[in-house]
Amino acid sequence: MILTVTINPLLENRVEFETLTLGRVNRGVSKEQKAGGKGINVSRQLNYLSIKNTALLFLGGNNGKQLRKVLIDENINFTSISAKGETRGATLAIEKSKNRITSIFEPQSRLSENEINEFKTKLIKMIQNCKIVVFSGSIPNKESASIITYGIELANELDKISILDTYGDHLQSCIDASPTILHNNIHEIESSLNIKLKTQQSKIDFLKRLYPKGVKLAFITDGWKPTFASKFDFIYKIESKKIDEIDATGSGDAFVAGIAYGLEKALVFDEFVKIASALGSVNASQWSVCTVMLKEVENIINSITVKPIGKKLKLINDSPTHK
Repeated sequence: MILTVTINPLLENRVEFETLTLGRVNRGVSKEQKAGGKGINVSRQLNYLSIKNTALLFLGGNNGKQLRKVLIDENINFTSISAKGETRGATLAIEKSKNRITSIFEPQSRLSENEINEFKTKLIKMIQNCKIVVFSGSIPNKESASIITYGIELANELDKISILDTYGDHLQSCIDASPTILHNNIHEIESSLNIKLKTQQSKIDFLKRLYPKGVKLAFITDGWKPTFASKFDFIYKIESKKIDEIDATGSGDAFVAGIAYGLEKALVFDEFVKIASALGSVNASQWSVCTVMLKEVENIINSITVKPIGKKLKLINDSPTHK
């Protein structure tokens, strides 16, 4: 079973417009509420891949009540910790004629020390009962970053696979906690760690610094551009065909779900990396977020290449936890 952790979930009010003009009265043509947040997106995508999973998250206020209903309607299995503050809300104005989304976020609530400690207590039992735990998304306040570092360290103690996909000032401390797997897009790494990864060599150098910290697999994605990955201290370049992008929201989460899917199914590295890349590409070619079926990626998997850079790995054991 896979556990996804979303500290900062989001209630999305998605309103569709034929055209949208700022400073004018705009009338929507349709509206729906969706569950947002990177970990929830991973859970949704895992559902579409028929992988059993549970989402652990905070819920609070009226937005939290609405989000609970949306999660149930979406058939996303979840466990929630109550928060006094209001769950994040956002209005997403979708202008389909121009393939454009304008996002307006409500003010952010903070988590208290007691709420953070309650979440950690729940995390202990849930990590014990899972094989893989995914820590995804932003945090509402700096104190709540301790949930991620605590969870990674706990997963290491219990010999579980941890996948990290967060961003912000806390990213370095989370990497220092030694997650099994790291995923970030290039913008998240540059802005979170205040570094530049403009050249291929700079990306390779960054990836090589991760293995000594205990990161077994790492992935740097950059939209349709090549993904750079490391497996232990071996580096790979993953290339996909450019697609007609509609909305890239959640493509990184679909990628992470593909990695988790491959590990759950005990697939070899080249195979699950291609599936993850294909899931991200197909997700970016549609409006819905993380609803890709495996049959939708079959036609593009063969066009994806995984090439080693530098020394080549002699395949003995493909498990990221193998030492």
